Amino acid sequence: MFIYEEILRAFQKYKVKYIVIGGIAVNLLGALRSTADLDVLLEMSEENLKKALAVLKKCKFRVKQPIDLVKIADKKTREDLILKKNLKAVNFYKAGGFEEVDIIIETPVTFKEAKKDIVWVRGGDIRIPLISIDGLIKMKKKAGRIVDKLDIDALKRIKKLRGDR
Repeated sequence: MFIYEEILRAFQKYKVKYIVIGGIAVNLLGALRSTADLDVLLEMSEENLKKALAVLKKCKFRVKQPIDLVKIADKKTREDLILKKNLKAVNFYKAGGFEEVDIIIETPVTFKEAKKDIVWVRGGDIRIPLISIDGLIKMKKKAGRIVDKLDIDALKRIKKLRGDR
């Protein structure tokens, strides 16, 4: 079993519309990067958020912030949380463990945009949807942390090695 297999398998089983982004996506795209949390973009429909929340609860994840995940389906509510609370993600954690899942709500690449260029990878019998290298670079540029700059360099090298333009 690999890290987050349980949740990815459940997302697949319950047909949650999601895309893996962040450090795990960097790893699955071919770079070595130390990370422990799973960052995901979700389709922001109420139905999809309800399914994602049910999966997270079933997998024994708890929300860190006092936020109803389903309410962020409303664009105005989401924008208010971003502007007034500076909220960029809704964090879920597993008690007694190190596993965390971040549902990203503030990003320069929307689910709809990222969906156009999904990169599919396999983890055993699970098909995992990843954001494209270009989409991930765009996100990392906006985040601007030192680790993001290192990720961008690694992603550009991978892209060059693959012969992508």
